[in-house]
This record gives sequence, structure tokens and C-alpha cells, in this order.
Amino acid sequence: MITREELRQLADFECRLPGELAVTFYFHPPRPKDKSHREEAIQAKELVRKKLQELDAAARNRELVADLEHILRLAEGLHGNQARAKAVFACRGRKLWREFDLPPGLWDTTLSVNRRFHLKPLAPIFSQHPRLWVVVLDRHHARFLDIDFDRVVEVGALSNPAPRHGRSDGYAGYDGGHAQRHSDDEVRRHFHAVAEFLKNASGRRQFEALVIGCHDVNWPEVEKQLHPDMQKKILGRFSGEFAAFTNERAASEAARVLRDSIDEHHRSLLSETLDQARSNGRGVTGLRRVLRATEQGEVETIIMAQEFSARAVECMNCRHVDAHLVPYCPVCGRATRELDDVCEALVPITVRNNIGLVLVARDEVLDRVGNIAALLRFRADQNKNLRAVS
Repeated sequence: MITREELRQLADFECRLPGELAVTFYFHPPRPKDKSHREEAIQAKELVRKKLQELDAAARNRELVADLEHILRLAEGLHGNQARAKAVFACRGRKLWREFDLPPGLWDTTLSVNRRFHLKPLAPIFSQHPRLWVVVLDRHHARFLDIDFDRVVEVGALSNPAPRHGRSDGYAGYDGGHAQRHSDDEVRRHFHAVAEFLKNASGRRQFEALVIGCHDVNWPEVEKQLHPDMQKKILGRFSGEFAAFTNERAASEAARVLRDSIDEHHRSLLSETLDQARSNGRGVTGLRRVLRATEQGEVETIIMAQEFSARAVECMNCRHVDAHLVPYCPVCGRATRELDDVCEALVPITVRNNIGLVLVARDEVLDRVGNIAALLRFRADQNKNLRAVS
């Protein structure tokens, strides 16, 4: 699986010498029509053939052809690998080949050749797949699961078996009441131990988000024991009997909770951004304003439609990106080069500067403002201290 540091390294990469080209291959295994899985190799061959046809004779160098042939051999060897998608980043001229297994369903199978790697499908992966823990528990047992994409690892367990009591409740039921109070105390201590286990793991930064699986009757008491910081990390919960949840079933329920939580977060984020933009607050819409705010360091999160694409220019000297197709940079006066898709330059900037990137499905409101918007940390033009200095 790819790490944040590896993603930053890919964002820093750029071909600068003549003839150097960066190849990006995203493979999403289709649902097989038969057991041979031949359609996977056929699809990859067609992509390579089309890409070679698109490239002119000057660009079709031996190093590029070698990278494409390597990708073709890789795709032909993916028989039966239906659970995982892949991403490949290659530039033979720089002796670079990076290959990653990734969760399925993020993109279609695509192949691109450019000066930079195509990172748009990959950049939102950490916001959509946080380091997730799932705890499944009842009044006497608990299991802690670490969910990393499609990998499920049990990282801990607690057990506090129910105490055994005699058959008699004693005089006037006194012993029975005492036993019940003792049993309730044992349960509370068990839930407290679960809460402490989570608090310590969070302190070691072992997870970023949390999903709880327990019976509805137990949830109020469990919630009381959780530290406020833990409650903020909870994405949601699912209900059921402890014994009925295998690790795989618990992971499946957690994935559903995660999807629902992300969808709700994206809707809320988009609504907040557009409201802030309308009130001239911490929000901007449209490519030109988003680029300007990004360059000024104001942006916290960029929101764009999954299909968003727009032409732009990039300065070859200072790397200024402009929505106006001007031949010379308005900042430093040097020559610019045209970008068929502004995301080629914008997405690496978001990765390098730890700016959030959210890709959303087609939205009519976002479409009316240019299919791109940004939530800001601050607005430089409204900062009184900056205006006083200037």
C-alpha cells in the first residue's frame, strides 16, 4: 500500500530533460466474464496500442516503449487478482518504477503519459481511507481490529468472564441483589478497560477513526466510559451480538459505516464551502479564484467534480499556474507552457502542501460555479494585520 511520504515523492517528480516521459497506469480489475480473466489483458493491450498511436514519432522513444511493454506484461499476469487494484508509476529514463496495490473501486483502468504522474485519482485516498480501528464488544469480551484498506488484523482482545454465583439468592434475596451489583460493577470495569485500551492506542497514533460494534442495550454504558477525544473519532457504529461478528463481517460493517460517514462529510463540506463563498467568507469558487487562493497559501481543502478538467498555463520558471491562456507569466514575465488539464499541476501542489482534496460525484450546484471550489483557512484580503503591514 502507498504511504503519504511515497505520494509526496511522486508529487515532486517531473520530467525536465528532452525525451523523458512519466507513465501512469491505473488498473481496476473488472468483473470477470469467465474464469480465464482474458478481458483484463485485452483491455490493457488496447490502452497501450491507443497510447502508442497518440504519441508522435519523436515521443515514441525506446524507453517509453519499454515502460509500456512492462506494464502490458504486468497486466497479463494479473489473472484472478480480482480483489485489488493497482497503480504503476514509471520513467525508465530516471530508472523509476513504483508499483502499489490499492483498494478497488476508486477509478477505471487508465493509462497516461505526461511530464508528471497523474495523481488525481490517488490524492484523496488518505482522506477517504483513514487509519481505521473497529472494536467489537459485549459485556464481557472485546476485539480490536485494524482495517488498512482491505487488510484486517486483530490487534488486541480483552476478556472479563461473567462471575459464577451460587444457586441461592440468600435471605430475602439479599445475596441476589449483591451479586447483581457486583456483576454490574464488573461490566463497568470491562467497558472502562476497553476505553483505556483505545485511549492508549490513540495516544500512540495507531488509528485516526473509530467504528464501534455492540448491542444497542450496551451502547449508552460504553459511550459513558469513552474519553471525549475518542468520541470525536467515532464515525458511527453497528449493532449485533458479539459472537455473531467474525472479523471479516465486522470489517464489512465498518466499511459501510465509513462510506456513509465520508458521503455525509463531503456533502457538509461542499455546503459549507459554497455558503462561505456566497457570503465572501472562507470560501471561493471557480478555477481562477481557487488557483489564486492556493498560491497565496489560503486553502484548507479543494473540492472538485471527479470529471473536472480545464486548460491552463504554467510558468516554466516560477511555476505560477494561470487559468488565462497567456504566453508569458504575469508574475515573472517568463514563457509559459499550456496544460491540457490543470490537474496535472494543481494536484501535486495539494499533495506537497498537505491541502485536502475531495472528489465528488456530479453536483448541479458545484457545476454552476465551475465544478471546483475551495474552503479556506483564512482570507488574505480580509486579514487586518496583513493590510496594516502593506
